[in-house]
Amino acid sequence: MTTTDTPGTGASPTDPFAPSRDTTEGRIFTLVGGDWDSLTDEAISGTEKMVVNMGPQHPSTHGVLRLVLELEGETVTECRLVIGYLHTGIEKSTEYRNWVQGVTFVTRMDYLAPLYNETAYCLAVEKLLGITDDIPERATVIRVLVMELQRIASHLVWLATGGLELGAMGMMLYGWREREVILEILELITGLRMNHAYVRPGGVIQDLPPGAVDKIREFLVYMPKKIKENEGLLAGNPIWAARNKNVGVIDASGCVALGVTGPLLRAAGLPWDLRKQEPYCGYETYEFDVPTRENGDCWARFEVRVAEMRESLKIIEQCLGKLRPGPVMIGDKKIAWPAQLALGSDGMGNSLDHIRNIMGTSMEALIHHFKLVTEGFRVPAGQVYVPIESPRGEMGYHVVSDGGTRPYRVHVRDPSFVNLQAVPAMTEGSMISDVIAAVASVDPVMGGVDR
Repeated sequence: MTTTDTPGTGASPTDPFAPSRDTTEGRIFTLVGGDWDSLTDEAISGTEKMVVNMGPQHPSTHGVLRLVLELEGETVTECRLVIGYLHTGIEKSTEYRNWVQGVTFVTRMDYLAPLYNETAYCLAVEKLLGITDDIPERATVIRVLVMELQRIASHLVWLATGGLELGAMGMMLYGWREREVILEILELITGLRMNHAYVRPGGVIQDLPPGAVDKIREFLVYMPKKIKENEGLLAGNPIWAARNKNVGVIDASGCVALGVTGPLLRAAGLPWDLRKQEPYCGYETYEFDVPTRENGDCWARFEVRVAEMRESLKIIEQCLGKLRPGPVMIGDKKIAWPAQLALGSDGMGNSLDHIRNIMGTSMEALIHHFKLVTEGFRVPAGQVYVPIESPRGEMGYHVVSDGGTRPYRVHVRDPSFVNLQAVPAMTEGSMISDVIAAVASVDPVMGGVDR
């Protein structure tokens, strides 16, 4: 990797990690990764310690996470996390697309909870536009509905993969089976199983299709039984208990010091949930509890996430009761895009009636539709920070506008990125086998870490 700078500035030419040379274009710095090699040599020099890599391609790291573990025997004496292997540049890419197109980028960050990225981003855009109170009630309820469905789906992935990593092969199969039911519902509602781009500034892209409410009601009958079965399979297993109890411990003060949120913080005894503490999308009107435990270990996180799935079922049932007839997109035609979408007879694209309406109403309507789609709407200059409670904790969007048709800056506080800071505190001093359980209990998604 090279960067240019003017002569006489920047790192020293003798810097072992960023050597430089002068060229006609200026000074060029070459950044190298020798720091890990020297670190390893220093750690093992004259000792019986050993430094090993766990990852970045290890089945228990939930993606391309690299852990550099310093071991003394089988005890972890130091743990360092290395990220960046999945970097996609999504935040930067949003600066080159209009405000609506940004949804299709941010949905790909935390790919187990894409609807949370979409909703947080759109809430930030709507706050900049000053239309937060103008979002149709039905659209807000649908946002809550699909987010809580996805919270359960995300926790099921954690339950499935976490079980597999500790030897519970059956839990992997059952977790994926239950998640598949949710993905079918989300596909019916949004058209896609993941990376939906369903939530848009001003509302959602389309209303619930026929049959969606019935399938959700069937799910509300089906899922409680499966949660109970799966919980019983693990909670009653002495191996699962031994691998999780008093493993990966971090208390509430440690979580707060590191900025850790979500199930990790609640498993340490602090009932912090943004749906309760800083409500959004009307969460203050829903009845649900915030599950907590006191031990702050892997077992407590297991119990918290299982309890959260049950609370999400309560919220979903209340959503169905709150669904009232009405629009799902804001009425302001200068913002609502796509507006008045209707499927064609082949189930794809716009219907001919909608196209005729755009083409035949007036030239002004056609021009407006063309400019809205190609250029996008303008957002007043300013900056906002909007946090929501994702399955992994506080997901916050800091969005800056310079008054143009695309973002000046989008920066995401992804909970996986912050929560991973707790891994050294959870693993140092423990056995190397406990690192597997500890990392799994964090439930990181590397798409959000390396955004």
